[in-house]
Amino acid sequence: MERQRIRPAVASDVPAVKTVTDAAYRPYVARIGVVPQPMEADHAANVAAGKVFVTNGPGEDVAGLVVVEARPDHLFLDSIAVHPDAHGTGVGRRLLRFVDAHARALGLPEVRLYTNAMMWENQEIYPKYGYEVVERRVDGPYDRVHYRKRLL
Repeated sequence: MERQRIRPAVASDVPAVKTVTDAAYRPYVARIGVVPQPMEADHAANVAAGKVFVTNGPGEDVAGLVVVEARPDHLFLDSIAVHPDAHGTGVGRRLLRFVDAHARALGLPEVRLYTNAMMWENQEIYPKYGYEVVERRVDGPYDRVHYRKRLL
């Protein structure tokens, strides 16, 4: 199905990338007491660098996205965002599968990510997709739980 296609974001997607990211992360602002880093990212620069991949939900609008960065020994999943209107439609699951496939295509043996310790929903989700906790560490104003998923 066309709506399930995940593709590299292009410059014209930048407003949608910002909209989806803000909608996905806004509910956490009050809970964690700071603006989550993905909301402050330079979306245009990330898109231009080829780090952003988007997918549509029902209809033509961008419903979800991932921001990834290939590193020498792993693929770093910097951000995954699903618009609240698309929750429960499989968008997040498709994006996580894409991240695994992308890492494998690049010959990278694992995916790493972190989430804020106050985003407990994520701490329930990631283990279901094969991620294991590596450590919990405070980075500036962010209390983060670091994960990895070995692929090979």
